[in-house]
This record gives sequence, structure tokens and C-alpha cells, in this order.
Amino acid sequence: MEAQRVTRVELTEAAAKLLSELTSRHGPVMFHQSGGCCDGSAPMCYPRGEFRVGGSDVLLGHVAGDTPFWMSADQYRYWEHTHLTVDVVPGRGSGFSLEAPEGVRFLLRSRVLTDEEWQRMAAEPPLPTGAEA
Repeated sequence: MEAQRVTRVELTEAAAKLLSELTSRHGPVMFHQSGGCCDGSAPMCYPRGEFRVGGSDVLLGHVAGDTPFWMSADQYRYWEHTHLTVDVVPGRGSGFSLEAPEGVRFLLRSRVLTDEEWQRMAAEPPLPTGAEA
């Protein structure tokens, strides 16, 4: 039996509920976390297929079953030692994320990986990149 990868990203209950609503309205979606300007620190939610990931973007995993969560390679270098939790907070971001018209925005909360998680992760194959997608 193959060991499961260390979970790198998950959703709060509120984020999972909002994601379910967005998916029912827009079809399959994806998250992308860039390191750029204009809410670069907030994960953006796009209809799947309407945002092209870069060849070096990293696939951290899937949330809510099959929703991919991508991160730019530069941003990943800063966050590789953390576990991320996508949450929802009131207020509009300045990006083009699907939740913006709802008057809320997705936000990342993080914690440092435990020593056990870090050791397990170090033994895993590298995370997939956009070049492999």
C-alpha cells in the first residue's frame, strides 16, 4: 500500500461551503496562489481551464475532493515548510477571484510543518509542476 502524501493544504468549513457554492454556479474550479501584486498573498479561485498555470507552478494538492491548489514556484520557496488552510473573511479583494462578488475573499492561514511531516515530505517525490500538467 502506497503511503499518502503529507497534506499541504486544506479548507476551513466556511471555505468548503463557499467553494461548493462557487462550483455549483461555475463548474469545476481551481486555486492559484501567486507571489505577485494585487492580492498576491490571497489564493485566487478561477473556473478550471480559464487560468493557465506556469511550467514551474507547483501543485500542492487537491481540496474538496478534486479542486487543484497551485502555487507559483517563487511563492512556494517561501511557504514550502508550512501547512496552509484556506479560509474566508469578509471584504473584497482586488483580484479576479470568483468569490469577489460575494463580498468575501479567500485567505491563507499557515502553520509550520511538524518535524514528522517535514521528514515524511522530504522522503516523498517532488510535487508535480505545471510543466507536467
